Amino acid sequence: MAMLICENVVKEFGGVQALAGVNMQVHEGEIVGLVGPNGSGKSTLINNVTGQYVPTSGRITFLGQRIDGKEPHTISHLGLARTYQIPRPFATMTVLENVEISSVFGRVDRSPTEAIDEALKWIEFAGLSEYAYAPVTKLNLHQRKFLELARALATEPRLLMLDEVMAGLNPAEIDESVKMIRRIHESGVTIVIVEHLMRVVTSLSTRIVVLDQGVVIADGDPQDVMQDAHVISAYLGRDYA
Repeated sequence: MAMLICENVVKEFGGVQALAGVNMQVHEGEIVGLVGPNGSGKSTLINNVTGQYVPTSGRITFLGQRIDGKEPHTISHLGLARTYQIPRPFATMTVLENVEISSVFGRVDRSPTEAIDEALKWIEFAGLSEYAYAPVTKLNLHQRKFLELARALATEPRLLMLDEVMAGLNPAEIDESVKMIRRIHESGVTIVIVEHLMRVVTSLSTRIVVLDQGVVIADGDPQDVMQDAHVISAYLGRDYA
């Protein structure tokens, strides 16, 4: 059974369709690459799945429960987390406080001590232990992106949706991020990754879904998708032909 099912999901803004009937499934244990041209609907789809937006029509189910229209915190408690292309930490708080809040957000039954212990675990996982008690303003972009991952992981997700986690990073930082995503996956978390760097997507993904103009135009094995004529025309360009 699929973990996440999007059925004919439509999202309109002022009569303009950003999503025009998306059908997509994510199965447990996968890393699904979600790619497509700018404006194709990738981030809009994530926002609909995670509760930032409410679909105009269609159905989204996660672990057998319908989640379209539910609040983000309700969806998070079910085990679905996301990151943002631009990290959004609480700027006046320390690294530990940022992750601790996420830990409580994910499990309201945690005691303060348990929340701190859980936060420190994910801070260490992200390689940020030396900054645990430092303000987030001390972190560079790469470190803030890893903080974003730690915050998401502290909610104990079963499915993690990553929105352009490599954006703005240099090649060495991208390589470190790829290794981190693999570690997260190996810990048992299913992943959907939105990314424009095709070498990253093809190296990480077990399956690739391509969006164009708000609809899925390809869904399958990375190598097969890369050779799809429609995908080459709409997104990859002649260099891949």
